[in-house]
Amino acid sequence: MFIARQDISAPQAEALADHFTKVIEENGGAVAQREYWGLRSLAFRIRKNRKGHYMLLNIDAPAAAVHEVDRQMRINEDIVRHLTVRVEAIKPGPSAMLQSRASREDRPRREGRDDRPRRDDRGPRSFGDDGGGDFGGRGGGGGEGEFPHRGARGHDRDEPGAE
Repeated sequence: MFIARQDISAPQAEALADHFTKVIEENGGAVAQREYWGLRSLAFRIRKNRKGHYMLLNIDAPAAAVHEVDRQMRINEDIVRHLTVRVEAIKPGPSAMLQSRASREDRPRREGRDDRPRRDDRGPRSFGDDGGGDFGGRGGGGGEGEFPHRGARGHDRDEPGAE
């Protein structure tokens, strides 16, 4: 599995996968399955990237091939993160990520969302708010209203050090 920078395009991410596939095959291995998961958000920023191109390569290769691919991923500037995990057997079929995406696409979309009124059409937003911005007839601060001797921050103007 590797994550490529968000700045590159999807075909460039595929080209990276082609390159690593070639390295694996040159060292006596084979790529059993390859999945591009798309441009996805990262859990946290990595090297100033908030997103990344996710690519999964299921490989069957000797240790030398895995070490060489790992070394090349480490020195490649377009690879943000990579992870190699050893499994006993490669499961046939799509990964859990692609299965969840397929099941989401098969679900019917909820209807009626466009029928809801917009925020502006619903009337006042809070209790006692008539859209004018003042609450209960009091002044808006700033020296107006009930307390003309106080400024916007509530400090007396006569106090030393007050602004």
